[in-house]
Amino acid sequence: MEQTNLKQATFAGGCFWCMVKPFDSLPGIEKVVSGYTGGHVKNPTYEEVTTDTTGHTEAVQITYDPDVFKYEDLVEVYWRQTDPTDASGQFADKGDSYRPVIFYHDEEQQRIAEASKQALQDSGKFQQPIVTSIEPAQPFYEAEEYHQDFYKKNSAHYNRYSRGSGRVGFIQQNWGNE
Repeated sequence: MEQTNLKQATFAGGCFWCMVKPFDSLPGIEKVVSGYTGGHVKNPTYEEVTTDTTGHTEAVQITYDPDVFKYEDLVEVYWRQTDPTDASGQFADKGDSYRPVIFYHDEEQQRIAEASKQALQDSGKFQQPIVTSIEPAQPFYEAEEYHQDFYKKNSAHYNRYSRGSGRVGFIQQNWGNE
């Protein structure tokens, strides 16, 4: 069996339920895990994170094969799932635990993320500045099992939530079929 050089990518873009599906079926993606990162409390619970006192952000950690799907392409998928002009949260979810962040795992990821952010800013696609933060990866804590693959386990609730939060409409309005 051939060994692959798997890497990790970590993205925060509001509710982690909505950040799994866009990455989950892409080629070269081994797994997408919902969790918490960037805070000062070890092994936080969902209830603790939602108080905005742990410093954690809801995020997804993606294990991928860079020979099949490049980090640059993951970042492009990320931009199309978020409102990169809203630092106070994403869509209906506000607060530090929902802020948009690209967490980089090495210097190459940092360089790619910063160049991509600058390219999006320079594109003029959005009137407001691109405020998504780019930060070093920190310990990642897997969320409770009921949050994992939520879009599969509770598809009706997931679909209502992603539409009702404003995410689906924003993506359609700003990205269409891109």
